[in-house]
Amino acid sequence: MKRIVIIGGGPAGLTAAYELLNATSEYEVLLLEESNTFGGISRTVNKNGNRMDMGGHRFFSKDKRVNDWWQNILPLQGSRSYDDVILNRVVTLSTGGPDPEKTDEVMLMRNRVSRIYFDGKFYDYPISLKWETFKNMGFCNTVKVGCSYLKTVFHKLPEDNLENFYINRFGRKLYEMFFEYYTENLWGRHPSEIDASWGAQRVKGVSVIAIIRDIFGKTFKRKSRKVETSLIEEFKYPKLGPGQLWEVTAEKILKMGGKILKNSRVTKLIKDKNNLITAVVYEQDGNSVTLECDVVISSMPLKDLVLGMNDVPEAERRIAEGLPYRDYMTLGVLVPRLKLKNKTKIKTLGSIVPDCWVYVQDRNVKLGRFQIYNNWSPYMVCDVENTVFVGLEYFVQEGDELWNMTQEEFASFGVEEMVKIGIIESADEVLDVHLERVKKAYPAYFDTYNEIDTLIQYINTIENLFCVGRNGQHRYNNIDHSMVTSFETVNCILNGITDKTAVWNVNTEKEYHEQGKA
Repeated sequence: MKRIVIIGGGPAGLTAAYELLNATSEYEVLLLEESNTFGGISRTVNKNGNRMDMGGHRFFSKDKRVNDWWQNILPLQGSRSYDDVILNRVVTLSTGGPDPEKTDEVMLMRNRVSRIYFDGKFYDYPISLKWETFKNMGFCNTVKVGCSYLKTVFHKLPEDNLENFYINRFGRKLYEMFFEYYTENLWGRHPSEIDASWGAQRVKGVSVIAIIRDIFGKTFKRKSRKVETSLIEEFKYPKLGPGQLWEVTAEKILKMGGKILKNSRVTKLIKDKNNLITAVVYEQDGNSVTLECDVVISSMPLKDLVLGMNDVPEAERRIAEGLPYRDYMTLGVLVPRLKLKNKTKIKTLGSIVPDCWVYVQDRNVKLGRFQIYNNWSPYMVCDVENTVFVGLEYFVQEGDELWNMTQEEFASFGVEEMVKIGIIESADEVLDVHLERVKKAYPAYFDTYNEIDTLIQYINTIENLFCVGRNGQHRYNNIDHSMVTSFETVNCILNGITDKTAVWNVNTEKEYHEQGKA
Protein backbone atom coordinates (compact mmCIF):
# COMPACT_ATOMS: atom_id res chain seq x y z
CA MET A 1 0.00 0.00 0.00
CA LYS A 2 1.38 3.42 -0.96
CA ARG A 3 1.95 5.88 1.86
CA ILE A 4 0.96 9.54 1.69
CA VAL A 5 2.59 11.75 4.31
CA ILE A 6 0.81 15.00 5.10
CA ILE A 7 2.79 17.72 6.87
CA GLY A 8 0.72 19.97 9.11
CA GLY A 9 -2.55 19.63 11.03
CA GLY A 10 -4.09 22.92 9.98
CA PRO A 11 -7.08 23.42 7.63
CA ALA A 12 -5.19 22.36 4.48
CA GLY A 13 -3.51 19.28 5.94
CA LEU A 14 -6.59 17.95 7.72
CA THR A 15 -8.79 18.58 4.70
CA ALA A 16 -6.39 16.63 2.49
CA ALA A 17 -6.30 13.69 4.91
CA TYR A 18 -10.07 13.59 5.25
CA GLU A 19 -10.67 13.82 1.50
CA LEU A 20 -8.18 11.06 0.70
CA LEU A 21 -9.60 8.67 3.28
CA ASN A 22 -13.16 9.48 2.27
CA ALA A 23 -12.42 8.78 -1.40
CA THR A 24 -10.30 5.64 -1.33
CA SER A 25 -8.68 2.96 0.82
CA GLU A 26 -5.74 2.56 -1.55
CA TYR A 27 -3.38 4.72 0.49
CA GLU A 28 -1.96 4.74 3.99
CA VAL A 29 -2.51 8.33 5.14
CA LEU A 30 -0.22 9.61 7.88
CA LEU A 31 -0.32 13.19 9.15
CA LEU A 32 2.52 14.85 11.07
CA GLU A 33 1.66 17.83 13.29
CA GLU A 34 4.41 19.86 14.97
CA SER A 35 2.33 20.98 17.97
CA ASN A 36 -0.07 19.28 20.34
CA THR A 37 -3.16 20.94 18.85
CA PHE A 38 -5.01 21.10 15.54
CA GLY A 39 -5.95 24.05 13.36
CA GLY A 40 -2.65 25.89 12.97
CA ILE A 41 -3.39 29.61 13.19
CA SER A 42 -7.07 28.56 13.12
CA ARG A 43 -6.76 26.82 16.46
CA THR A 44 -8.71 27.71 19.59
CA VAL A 45 -7.02 28.01 22.99
CA ASN A 46 -9.00 27.30 26.16
CA LYS A 47 -7.91 29.25 29.26
CA ASN A 48 -10.03 28.54 32.34
CA GLY A 49 -13.14 28.04 30.21
CA ASN A 50 -12.54 31.19 28.15
CA ARG A 51 -11.62 30.52 24.54
CA MET A 52 -9.26 32.46 22.28
CA ASP A 53 -9.43 32.47 18.48
CA MET A 54 -5.96 32.97 16.97
CA GLY A 55 -6.64 35.76 14.50
CA GLY A 56 -10.41 35.81 14.19
CA HIS A 57 -11.80 33.42 11.59
CA ARG A 58 -15.01 33.97 9.67
CA PHE A 59 -16.32 30.84 7.98
CA PHE A 60 -17.62 32.18 4.69
CA SER A 61 -17.24 30.83 1.16
CA LYS A 62 -18.97 31.02 -2.18
CA ASP A 63 -17.57 27.61 -3.06
CA LYS A 64 -20.34 25.04 -2.66
CA ARG A 65 -17.83 22.26 -2.01
CA VAL A 66 -16.49 24.10 1.02
CA ASN A 67 -19.93 24.93 2.43
CA ASP A 68 -21.08 21.32 2.00
CA TRP A 69 -17.88 20.13 3.71
CA TRP A 70 -18.42 22.38 6.72
CA GLN A 71 -22.06 21.31 6.93
CA ASN A 72 -20.97 17.67 6.98
CA ILE A 73 -18.49 18.18 9.83
CA LEU A 74 -20.43 20.72 11.94
CA PRO A 75 -24.08 21.18 10.82
CA LEU A 76 -25.59 24.66 10.89
CA GLN A 77 -27.77 25.46 13.90
CA GLY A 78 -31.48 24.72 13.74
CA SER A 79 -32.32 26.69 16.90
CA ARG A 80 -31.17 30.01 18.26
CA SER A 81 -28.04 30.31 20.38
CA TYR A 82 -28.01 31.60 23.96
CA ASP A 83 -27.48 35.28 23.17
CA ASP A 84 -29.98 35.31 20.31
CA VAL A 85 -32.64 33.90 22.63
CA ILE A 86 -31.89 36.36 25.45
CA LEU A 87 -31.83 39.34 23.08
CA ASN A 88 -34.66 38.02 20.88
CA ARG A 89 -32.51 38.42 17.77
CA VAL A 90 -33.49 37.01 14.40
CA VAL A 91 -30.89 34.65 12.92
CA THR A 92 -30.68 32.36 9.90
CA LEU A 93 -31.50 28.78 10.92
CA SER A 94 -31.24 25.43 9.18
CA THR A 95 -34.36 23.28 9.17
CA GLY A 96 -33.72 20.21 11.31
CA GLY A 97 -30.32 21.52 12.40
CA PRO A 98 -28.91 20.92 15.89
CA ASP A 99 -29.71 23.08 18.92
CA PRO A 100 -26.54 24.84 20.19
CA GLU A 101 -28.00 24.81 23.69
CA LYS A 102 -28.09 21.02 23.63
CA THR A 103 -25.01 19.98 21.62
CA ASP A 104 -21.51 21.31 20.97
CA GLU A 105 -21.07 19.95 17.45
CA VAL A 106 -22.83 22.78 15.67
CA MET A 107 -21.99 25.75 13.47
CA LEU A 108 -23.54 29.09 14.42
CA MET A 109 -24.64 31.81 12.03
CA ARG A 110 -23.27 35.16 13.18
CA ASN A 111 -23.63 38.77 12.08
CA ARG A 112 -20.44 40.38 10.87
CA VAL A 113 -19.55 43.57 12.70
CA SER A 114 -15.99 44.84 12.38
CA ARG A 115 -15.02 48.46 12.54
CA ILE A 116 -12.02 50.74 12.55
CA TYR A 117 -11.09 52.51 15.78
CA PHE A 118 -9.48 55.81 14.82
CA ASP A 119 -8.94 58.92 16.93
CA GLY A 120 -11.23 57.55 19.64
CA LYS A 121 -14.12 56.99 17.23
CA PHE A 122 -15.57 53.99 15.42
CA TYR A 123 -15.76 53.83 11.63
CA ASP A 124 -17.35 51.06 9.59
CA TYR A 125 -14.99 48.66 7.84
CA PRO A 126 -14.96 48.92 4.90
CA ILE A 127 -15.63 52.67 5.18
CA SER A 128 -19.33 53.40 4.64
CA LEU A 129 -20.72 56.55 3.10
CA LYS A 130 -23.19 57.62 5.75
CA TRP A 131 -23.75 60.61 8.02
CA GLU A 132 -21.95 59.08 11.03
CA THR A 133 -18.78 58.62 8.97
CA PHE A 134 -18.76 62.23 7.81
CA LYS A 135 -19.62 63.45 11.33
CA ASN A 136 -16.69 61.52 12.81
CA MET A 137 -14.27 62.78 10.17
CA GLY A 138 -15.39 66.41 10.41
CA PHE A 139 -16.15 68.80 7.56
CA CYS A 140 -12.55 69.58 6.61
CA ASN A 141 -11.43 65.96 6.49
CA THR A 142 -14.56 64.99 4.55
CA VAL A 143 -13.79 67.60 1.89
CA LYS A 144 -10.16 66.45 1.73
CA VAL A 145 -11.26 62.81 1.39
CA GLY A 146 -13.66 63.68 -1.45
CA CYS A 147 -11.13 65.77 -3.37
CA SER A 148 -8.42 63.17 -2.83
CA TYR A 149 -10.61 60.40 -4.21
CA LEU A 150 -11.70 62.46 -7.23
CA LYS A 151 -8.05 63.01 -8.06
CA THR A 152 -7.49 59.25 -8.24
CA VAL A 153 -10.46 58.85 -10.58
CA PHE A 154 -8.66 60.94 -13.19
CA HIS A 155 -5.07 60.06 -12.32
CA LYS A 156 -4.34 56.41 -11.54
CA LEU A 157 -0.98 55.50 -10.07
CA PRO A 158 0.99 52.49 -11.36
CA GLU A 159 0.05 49.55 -9.13
CA ASP A 160 3.61 48.40 -8.54
CA ASN A 161 3.27 48.52 -4.76
CA LEU A 162 0.60 48.23 -2.06
CA GLU A 163 0.54 51.96 -1.32
CA ASN A 164 -0.49 52.83 -4.89
CA PHE A 165 -3.00 49.96 -4.87
CA TYR A 166 -4.82 51.45 -1.89
CA ILE A 167 -4.59 55.05 -3.11
CA ASN A 168 -6.18 54.08 -6.45
CA ARG A 169 -9.16 52.58 -4.65
CA PHE A 170 -9.68 54.96 -1.75
CA GLY A 171 -7.76 58.16 -2.46
CA ARG A 172 -4.64 59.33 -0.66
CA LYS A 173 -6.42 60.91 2.31
CA LEU A 174 -8.43 57.80 3.25
CA TYR A 175 -5.32 55.71 2.66
CA GLU A 176 -3.32 57.85 5.09
CA MET A 177 -6.09 57.74 7.67
CA PHE A 178 -7.09 54.09 7.57
CA PHE A 179 -4.52 51.98 5.72
CA GLU A 180 -0.99 53.36 5.92
CA TYR A 181 -0.11 52.91 9.60
CA TYR A 182 -2.13 49.72 10.08
CA THR A 183 -0.41 48.08 7.11
CA GLU A 184 3.04 49.17 8.29
CA ASN A 185 2.25 47.91 11.79
CA LEU A 186 1.06 44.59 10.37
CA TRP A 187 4.06 43.93 8.13
CA GLY A 188 6.84 45.95 9.70
CA ARG A 189 7.33 47.57 6.28
CA HIS A 190 5.86 50.65 4.67
CA PRO A 191 3.15 49.84 2.07
CA SER A 192 5.36 51.32 -0.65
CA GLU A 193 7.75 48.39 -0.07
CA ILE A 194 5.10 45.67 -0.30
CA ASP A 195 3.94 43.90 -3.46
CA ALA A 196 0.48 45.02 -4.61
CA SER A 197 -0.66 41.40 -4.97
CA TRP A 198 -1.30 41.22 -1.21
CA GLY A 199 -3.95 43.92 -1.57
CA ALA A 200 -5.39 42.21 -4.64
CA GLN A 201 -5.85 39.00 -2.63
CA ARG A 202 -7.19 40.51 0.58
CA VAL A 203 -9.27 43.44 -0.66
CA LYS A 204 -10.70 41.56 -3.65
CA GLY A 205 -12.13 44.53 -5.53
CA VAL A 206 -13.33 46.55 -2.55
CA SER A 207 -13.09 50.28 -3.27
CA VAL A 208 -15.14 53.45 -2.91
CA ILE A 209 -16.98 52.48 -6.11
CA ALA A 210 -17.68 48.98 -4.75
CA ILE A 211 -19.06 50.48 -1.52
CA ILE A 212 -21.36 52.81 -3.47
CA ARG A 213 -22.52 49.90 -5.63
CA ASP A 214 -23.26 47.86 -2.51
CA ILE A 215 -25.27 50.71 -0.98
CA PHE A 216 -27.40 51.11 -4.11
CA GLY A 217 -27.83 47.34 -4.33
CA LYS A 218 -29.30 47.30 -0.82
CA THR A 219 -31.39 50.40 -1.43
CA PHE A 220 -33.08 48.95 -4.52
CA LYS A 221 -32.95 45.38 -3.16
CA ARG A 222 -31.26 43.89 -6.18
CA LYS A 223 -31.39 40.15 -5.70
CA SER A 224 -28.53 39.14 -7.95
CA ARG A 225 -25.92 41.74 -7.03
CA LYS A 226 -22.35 40.60 -6.48
CA VAL A 227 -20.99 41.24 -3.01
CA GLU A 228 -17.32 41.72 -2.24
CA THR A 229 -15.94 39.45 0.48
CA SER A 230 -15.18 42.29 2.88
CA LEU A 231 -18.80 43.48 2.62
CA ILE A 232 -20.35 40.14 3.63
CA GLU A 233 -22.66 40.68 6.62
CA GLU A 234 -23.21 37.12 7.84
CA PHE A 235 -20.87 34.21 8.42
CA LYS A 236 -20.70 30.78 10.04
CA TYR A 237 -18.70 30.06 13.18
CA PRO A 238 -18.14 26.88 15.21
CA LYS A 239 -19.83 27.02 18.60
CA LEU A 240 -16.51 26.59 20.46
CA GLY A 241 -14.27 28.46 18.06
CA PRO A 242 -12.48 27.56 14.79
CA GLY A 243 -10.24 24.95 16.39
CA GLN A 244 -13.32 22.89 17.19
CA LEU A 245 -13.91 22.19 13.49
CA TRP A 246 -10.40 20.82 13.08
CA GLU A 247 -10.49 18.82 16.30
CA VAL A 248 -13.68 17.11 15.10
CA THR A 249 -12.12 16.56 11.66
CA ALA A 250 -9.06 14.94 13.26
CA GLU A 251 -11.31 12.57 15.21
CA LYS A 252 -13.07 11.55 12.01
CA ILE A 253 -9.73 10.97 10.26
CA LEU A 254 -8.67 8.58 13.00
CA LYS A 255 -11.99 6.72 12.80
CA MET A 256 -11.52 6.39 9.02
CA GLY A 257 -8.17 4.68 9.51
CA GLY A 258 -5.81 7.61 9.14
CA LYS A 259 -2.80 8.04 11.41
CA ILE A 260 -1.89 11.28 13.18
CA LEU A 261 1.36 11.95 15.03
CA LYS A 262 1.39 15.06 17.23
CA ASN A 263 4.52 16.84 18.48
CA SER A 264 6.27 15.67 15.33
CA ARG A 265 8.29 18.43 13.67
CA VAL A 266 9.45 17.76 10.13
CA THR A 267 13.12 18.69 9.66
CA LYS A 268 14.11 17.15 6.32
CA LEU A 269 12.73 15.81 3.06
CA ILE A 270 14.95 13.38 1.19
CA LYS A 271 15.00 13.43 -2.63
CA ASP A 272 16.44 10.67 -4.79
CA LYS A 273 18.30 10.95 -8.12
CA ASN A 274 14.95 10.93 -9.95
CA ASN A 275 13.93 14.10 -8.12
CA LEU A 276 11.24 12.35 -6.07
CA ILE A 277 10.67 12.62 -2.31
CA THR A 278 11.39 9.20 -0.85
CA ALA A 279 11.34 9.97 2.86
CA VAL A 280 10.39 12.57 5.46
CA VAL A 281 12.47 13.05 8.60
CA TYR A 282 10.76 14.30 11.75
CA GLU A 283 11.69 14.85 15.38
CA GLN A 284 9.55 13.52 18.21
CA ASP A 285 10.48 13.42 21.91
CA GLY A 286 14.07 14.28 21.06
CA ASN A 287 14.41 11.44 18.55
CA SER A 288 14.87 11.74 14.79
CA VAL A 289 12.68 9.40 12.75
CA THR A 290 12.89 8.70 9.01
CA LEU A 291 9.57 7.89 7.40
CA GLU A 292 9.51 6.47 3.89
CA CYS A 293 6.75 7.75 1.63
CA ASP A 294 5.36 7.72 -1.89
CA VAL A 295 3.62 11.13 -1.90
CA VAL A 296 4.04 14.23 0.29
CA ILE A 297 1.40 16.92 0.84
CA SER A 298 3.04 19.85 2.62
CA SER A 299 1.44 22.76 4.47
CA MET A 300 4.63 23.61 6.36
CA PRO A 301 6.20 27.01 5.61
CA LEU A 302 7.52 27.02 2.05
CA LYS A 303 10.82 28.44 3.29
CA ASP A 304 11.38 25.57 5.75
CA LEU A 305 10.26 22.99 3.20
CA VAL A 306 12.80 24.02 0.56
CA LEU A 307 15.65 24.57 3.01
CA GLY A 308 14.98 21.10 4.42
CA MET A 309 15.45 19.36 1.05
CA ASN A 310 18.71 18.06 -0.34
CA ASP A 311 20.16 19.05 -3.71
CA VAL A 312 18.21 22.29 -4.13
CA PRO A 313 19.80 24.55 -6.80
CA GLU A 314 21.54 27.65 -5.43
CA ALA A 315 19.11 30.17 -6.98
CA GLU A 316 16.01 28.46 -5.58
CA ARG A 317 17.61 28.02 -2.17
CA ARG A 318 18.43 31.74 -2.08
CA ILE A 319 14.81 32.65 -2.89
CA ALA A 320 13.52 30.33 -0.16
CA GLU A 321 15.93 31.75 2.40
CA GLY A 322 14.71 35.25 1.62
CA LEU A 323 10.97 34.58 1.95
CA PRO A 324 9.70 36.80 4.79
CA TYR A 325 7.08 36.14 7.45
CA ARG A 326 5.35 38.13 10.15
CA ASP A 327 4.79 36.54 13.53
CA TYR A 328 1.85 37.08 15.84
CA MET A 329 1.13 37.49 19.53
CA THR A 330 -2.28 37.69 21.13
CA LEU A 331 -3.09 38.50 24.72
CA GLY A 332 -6.40 37.30 26.12
CA VAL A 333 -7.66 39.76 28.73
CA LEU A 334 -10.70 39.00 30.88
CA VAL A 335 -12.50 42.04 32.31
CA PRO A 336 -15.92 42.66 33.91
CA ARG A 337 -16.78 45.48 31.48
CA LEU A 338 -15.54 47.70 28.66
CA LYS A 339 -15.21 51.46 28.72
CA LEU A 340 -16.29 51.55 25.06
CA LYS A 341 -19.97 52.43 24.66
CA ASN A 342 -22.36 50.65 22.31
CA LYS A 343 -23.86 53.49 20.27
CA THR A 344 -25.19 51.18 17.58
CA LYS A 345 -28.71 49.80 17.29
CA ILE A 346 -27.38 46.24 17.66
CA LYS A 347 -28.37 44.55 20.91
CA THR A 348 -25.62 42.70 22.79
CA LEU A 349 -25.25 40.90 26.10
CA GLY A 350 -24.14 43.44 28.69
CA SER A 351 -24.60 46.18 26.07
CA ILE A 352 -20.97 45.81 24.99
CA VAL A 353 -19.91 47.09 21.56
CA PRO A 354 -21.11 44.55 18.94
CA ASP A 355 -17.83 44.10 17.05
CA CYS A 356 -16.26 40.70 16.48
CA TRP A 357 -12.94 42.42 15.85
CA VAL A 358 -11.73 46.00 15.60
CA TYR A 359 -8.87 47.43 13.51
CA VAL A 360 -6.86 49.88 15.60
CA GLN A 361 -5.58 52.92 13.70
CA ASP A 362 -3.66 54.72 16.42
CA ARG A 363 -0.04 55.67 15.91
CA ASN A 364 0.45 55.94 19.68
CA VAL A 365 0.10 52.19 20.28
CA LYS A 366 1.46 48.97 18.81
CA LEU A 367 -1.90 47.18 19.10
CA GLY A 368 -3.07 46.16 15.63
CA ARG A 369 -6.51 44.68 16.28
CA PHE A 370 -8.58 43.46 19.16
CA GLN A 371 -11.24 40.78 19.23
CA ILE A 372 -14.26 40.54 21.51
CA TYR A 373 -14.78 36.82 21.87
CA ASN A 374 -18.25 37.25 23.41
CA ASN A 375 -19.51 38.42 20.02
CA TRP A 376 -18.00 35.56 18.02
CA SER A 377 -19.93 33.03 20.08
CA PRO A 378 -21.52 33.31 23.53
CA TYR A 379 -20.05 29.89 24.28
CA MET A 380 -16.48 31.21 23.96
CA VAL A 381 -16.74 32.94 27.35
CA CYS A 382 -17.31 31.09 30.60
CA ASP A 383 -19.44 33.81 32.23
CA VAL A 384 -20.70 35.67 29.18
CA GLU A 385 -23.26 37.68 31.16
CA ASN A 386 -20.76 39.21 33.59
CA THR A 387 -17.37 39.23 31.89
CA VAL A 388 -15.86 40.26 28.56
CA PHE A 389 -12.96 38.35 27.02
CA VAL A 390 -10.84 40.52 24.74
CA GLY A 391 -8.00 39.36 22.48
CA LEU A 392 -5.27 41.95 21.85
CA GLU A 393 -3.46 41.20 18.58
CA TYR A 394 0.10 42.27 17.88
CA PHE A 395 2.10 41.74 14.71
CA VAL A 396 5.72 41.12 15.60
CA GLN A 397 8.96 39.56 14.47
CA GLU A 398 10.28 36.47 16.24
CA GLY A 399 13.09 37.61 18.52
CA ASP A 400 12.11 41.29 18.68
CA GLU A 401 11.43 43.25 21.87
CA LEU A 402 7.75 42.28 22.15
CA TRP A 403 8.33 38.63 21.24
CA ASN A 404 10.96 38.26 23.97
CA MET A 405 8.75 39.65 26.74
CA THR A 406 7.52 37.32 29.46
CA GLN A 407 3.77 36.90 29.81
CA GLU A 408 3.81 39.20 32.83
CA GLU A 409 5.73 41.91 30.94
CA PHE A 410 3.58 41.62 27.83
CA ALA A 411 0.35 41.62 29.86
CA SER A 412 1.40 44.84 31.56
CA PHE A 413 2.28 46.38 28.18
CA GLY A 414 -0.96 45.29 26.49
CA VAL A 415 -3.26 46.29 29.32
CA GLU A 416 -1.58 49.71 29.48
CA GLU A 417 -2.40 50.18 25.78
CA MET A 418 -6.02 49.16 26.44
CA VAL A 419 -6.27 51.93 29.02
CA LYS A 420 -4.46 54.44 26.79
CA ILE A 421 -6.97 54.16 23.93
CA GLY A 422 -10.03 53.78 26.12
CA ILE A 423 -10.93 50.09 25.81
CA ILE A 424 -11.03 49.72 29.61
CA GLU A 425 -10.97 52.24 32.46
CA SER A 426 -8.17 50.83 34.58
CA ALA A 427 -5.64 47.98 34.74
CA ASP A 428 -7.08 47.12 38.16
CA GLU A 429 -10.18 45.73 36.41
CA VAL A 430 -8.31 42.86 34.75
CA LEU A 431 -9.43 39.45 36.06
CA ASP A 432 -7.19 37.12 34.03
CA VAL A 433 -4.70 37.14 31.14
CA HIS A 434 -3.18 34.59 28.78
CA LEU A 435 -0.50 35.02 26.10
CA GLU A 436 -0.16 33.02 22.88
CA ARG A 437 2.63 33.28 20.28
CA VAL A 438 2.31 32.08 16.67
CA LYS A 439 5.38 31.78 14.45
CA LYS A 440 5.13 32.47 10.71
CA ALA A 441 1.47 33.47 11.00
CA TYR A 442 1.57 35.71 7.94
CA PRO A 443 3.57 34.96 4.78
CA ALA A 444 4.80 38.36 3.61
CA TYR A 445 4.96 39.94 0.16
CA PHE A 446 8.39 41.57 -0.04
CA ASP A 447 12.11 40.69 -0.20
CA THR A 448 12.47 37.61 -2.46
CA TYR A 449 8.71 37.18 -2.81
CA ASN A 450 8.86 38.82 -6.24
CA GLU A 451 10.87 35.77 -7.39
CA ILE A 452 8.48 33.20 -5.96
CA ASP A 453 7.33 32.02 -9.41
CA THR A 454 10.84 30.69 -10.00
CA LEU A 455 10.63 28.76 -6.74
CA ILE A 456 7.19 27.37 -7.61
CA GLN A 457 8.44 26.20 -11.00
CA TYR A 458 11.20 24.27 -9.27
CA ILE A 459 8.87 22.70 -6.69
CA ASN A 460 6.55 21.58 -9.47
CA THR A 461 9.37 19.52 -10.98
CA ILE A 462 9.14 17.28 -7.89
CA GLU A 463 6.29 15.13 -9.13
CA ASN A 464 5.20 13.59 -5.81
CA LEU A 465 5.26 16.82 -3.76
CA PHE A 466 2.16 19.01 -3.38
CA CYS A 467 2.13 22.33 -1.51
CA VAL A 468 -1.16 23.41 0.07
CA GLY A 469 -2.53 26.05 2.43
CA ARG A 470 -1.38 29.47 3.54
CA ASN A 471 2.19 28.71 4.53
CA GLY A 472 2.51 25.80 2.14
CA GLN A 473 2.08 28.18 -0.79
CA HIS A 474 3.36 31.35 0.91
CA ARG A 475 0.06 32.98 0.08
CA TYR A 476 -2.33 34.83 2.38
CA ASN A 477 -5.13 32.28 1.96
CA ASN A 478 -8.40 32.27 3.86
CA ILE A 479 -9.59 28.99 5.37
CA ASP A 480 -11.70 28.13 2.33
CA HIS A 481 -8.82 28.85 -0.06
CA SER A 482 -6.57 26.55 1.97
CA MET A 483 -9.18 23.82 1.83
CA VAL A 484 -9.63 24.18 -1.92
CA THR A 485 -5.89 23.76 -2.51
CA SER A 486 -6.29 20.38 -0.81
CA PHE A 487 -9.39 19.51 -2.85
CA GLU A 488 -7.38 20.14 -6.01
CA THR A 489 -4.39 18.21 -4.69
CA VAL A 490 -6.47 15.15 -3.82
CA ASN A 491 -8.04 15.28 -7.27
CA CYS A 492 -4.57 15.26 -8.83
CA ILE A 493 -3.44 12.30 -6.71
CA LEU A 494 -6.56 10.21 -7.33
CA ASN A 495 -6.51 10.83 -11.06
CA GLY A 496 -2.77 10.64 -11.66
CA ILE A 497 -2.56 14.31 -12.70
CA THR A 498 0.99 15.64 -12.57
CA ASP A 499 0.16 19.18 -13.70
CA LYS A 500 -0.29 21.18 -10.45
CA THR A 501 -1.60 24.36 -12.07
CA ALA A 502 -5.06 23.96 -10.51
CA VAL A 503 -3.51 23.70 -7.03
CA TRP A 504 -1.51 26.89 -7.41
CA ASN A 505 -4.30 28.81 -9.15
CA VAL A 506 -6.55 28.86 -6.08
CA ASN A 507 -7.02 32.42 -4.79
CA THR A 508 -5.26 34.07 -7.72
CA GLU A 509 -8.28 35.29 -9.66
CA LYS A 510 -10.66 38.03 -8.59
CA GLU A 511 -13.66 36.00 -9.68
CA TYR A 512 -12.98 33.35 -7.04
CA HIS A 513 -14.74 35.39 -4.36
CA GLU A 514 -17.19 37.23 -6.55
CA GLN A 515 -18.89 34.24 -8.11
CA GLY A 516 -20.18 31.07 -6.57
CA LYS A 517 -18.60 27.80 -7.64
CA ALA A 518 -20.42 24.53 -7.93
